[in-house]
Amino acid sequence: MLIKRKSIEKEESSRPARKVKYAPVTLSEQDGVRYLHFGTEWVQGAMRIRKPDWPELEYAQQMMSWMLWLPQPRAIAQLGLGTGALTKYCYKQFPDAQVTAVELNPAVIAICASMFKLPPNDARLAVLEMDALDFVHDEQRHGTLDVLQVDLYDATAKGPVLDTAEFYQACCACLNDDGIMTVNLFGDHPSYARNLKAMKFAFEQVVCLPQVHDGNVVAIAFRRARPIDLAALAERAAEIVAATKLPAKSWVKGLAAAK
Repeated sequence: MLIKRKSIEKEESSRPARKVKYAPVTLSEQDGVRYLHFGTEWVQGAMRIRKPDWPELEYAQQMMSWMLWLPQPRAIAQLGLGTGALTKYCYKQFPDAQVTAVELNPAVIAICASMFKLPPNDARLAVLEMDALDFVHDEQRHGTLDVLQVDLYDATAKGPVLDTAEFYQACCACLNDDGIMTVNLFGDHPSYARNLKAMKFAFEQVVCLPQVHDGNVVAIAFRRARPIDLAALAERAAEIVAATKLPAKSWVKGLAAAK
């Protein structure tokens, strides 16, 4: 999905591929960073072992770019757990927020707890074993979220596994009026244009940050259109950098380049 790195486990069987419900979960490590794979060399997430709550990969940091507009979210959801990087960071950084993660594969949830230091569920944290499509179509969740972070890839890493206008309409419905969604897209694949078209159908406003890694592009979708006030965003970015060390100034530069 992000970069290629060989798994420490056997990558794939030489037998013909067959449809399975869940991809195998494998790990690799290099230079103090632990990587998650789904049985292939494609990286599905990463954690620096000495900084388990920090979003190690640049695209994961960009997924937090909603902070430019929402300094104090109260309800944050993540579709696709990966290594739990975004879930752990939001849980630690926003102590007054309810944080929810949705993951279909129970093996991913288990390995996040055992190998990626995902904390157990409590009054503020809920990691749900369920289909992301069922989550966003649940009308009881509609209008409840400040932030929705979408990072849904399978073992092939060819594009998000959910990418229809209907899906993104349901994502939009889960947000409150000021809500923001960030989505990890694969810019070097035909799925990129398809996802952008579907998002622009569902949301009033969509902007993209510059491509990073091996093709990752983070899209920012707003339930209601907002002015891209670069001066105000630069001030807010400086506050984010001072408080968190996230590279928020680069997000503003990216937004400026996209205008």
